[in-house]
Amino acid sequence: MQLTNRLVPAAYRDVLRVPGFRRLLSGETVSYLGDGLSVVAITLLAIAIAAPEHTALVVGAAVAAYTLPAALGALALAPWLRRLDARTLVTANALLRAGGLGTAAVLHLLGRLSPAGYVALLAVSSLLVAWGSAGTYTLVSRLVPAEHRLPANTLLGTSQTTAIIVGPPLAGLLVAATSPGVALAVDALTYLVLAAQLRGIPVTAVPAEPTVPTSGFRLLARRPELLGLLALTAVFFFLYGPVEVALPLFVVDTLGRSAGFLGVYWAVFGVGALLGGLLAGALRRVSPWPFAIAVIAGWGAALLPFGLTTSTWITLVGLAAGGVIYGPFPAFNITLFQSAADPADLPAVLAARGSITVAAAPIGAAFGGPLVTWLGPGGTLLASGALTVALAVVAAVLRLASAARRRSAPVPAATVG
Repeated sequence: MQLTNRLVPAAYRDVLRVPGFRRLLSGETVSYLGDGLSVVAITLLAIAIAAPEHTALVVGAAVAAYTLPAALGALALAPWLRRLDARTLVTANALLRAGGLGTAAVLHLLGRLSPAGYVALLAVSSLLVAWGSAGTYTLVSRLVPAEHRLPANTLLGTSQTTAIIVGPPLAGLLVAATSPGVALAVDALTYLVLAAQLRGIPVTAVPAEPTVPTSGFRLLARRPELLGLLALTAVFFFLYGPVEVALPLFVVDTLGRSAGFLGVYWAVFGVGALLGGLLAGALRRVSPWPFAIAVIAGWGAALLPFGLTTSTWITLVGLAAGGVIYGPFPAFNITLFQSAADPADLPAVLAARGSITVAAAPIGAAFGGPLVTWLGPGGTLLASGALTVALAVVAAVLRLASAARRRSAPVPAATVG
């Protein structure tokens, strides 16, 4: 595909003319804002209910319970969910999120929430997250023509990025004025808004297929292109994981700044990702694999200054540039899957993808602690950046080798009948 440009308003105007997509975007934007609130509310509520000697354990368990069970749900629930329609998947996830988070909030406000019960409710609320995300992007593929999917995915991604920037400060104000339980209750309400918006979305049904439903991983195994993209994405996210451990320690220990200054680093990254995503969404068509590899290489290069300097300004600029470079990646990645998978198989394929990508970064973060102990915060960020650049180089070499094999493959001779 050739790369062509369109003005940003024109690129998004076509997408926003689709009524069903407008409803989906508005509902998801509200729920994303709730997730932005939960970044702060989840940990503060854990601190509020934990015994002082168990605070770190409860906080860690709560954060893990809010994300990791999504990978388990993607695998364990596949036999029952992989052929449900996309709107039902998104609605089920929204209602389960609202129920689990809302119950935790109400119990806390009543003084009846225990740490174990809190972790259990968070875990239940996250079981369908991968399926909900799969349903969202399957809806995009059903509602929006193929040539408009990249801007549509970009609008969803930038809404999520904006929520990550805006949500935590709002949560801080809300918690200061009320309590963490109230902030969590607001998060639950945002999912009810999403469920309500979904009711008005018309979706064209995908014709039923006579074949026996197949798991997402088996479908991926039949498509080497998608399997290779998933492997590349998983390793990329895994290599990002140590950043979440090393960056706070770099700010506090290496730079000698306050813990609050970490928010400045994440803010410049978030703003950069927002701008990068919006600008890239204006690209009507782009060669997806070269673009994905370039993004990975660029993000890795943006981390290298952290291991070479202690200049606050240089590292801030590096992280902002990394945000601009990374911003387009989620939308392009999802668009590739939407284009390559069969419509009936897309929810199962995207849920299988989600089970891997959701777990990749936390697993990488688990390795971050030992790496920081061994290399220090700056050394860990440098190692993450260098390995990410190396990943891009390996992916580029493999793509070139694959293209060369296809060009050299003999063309079957035509038979005369």
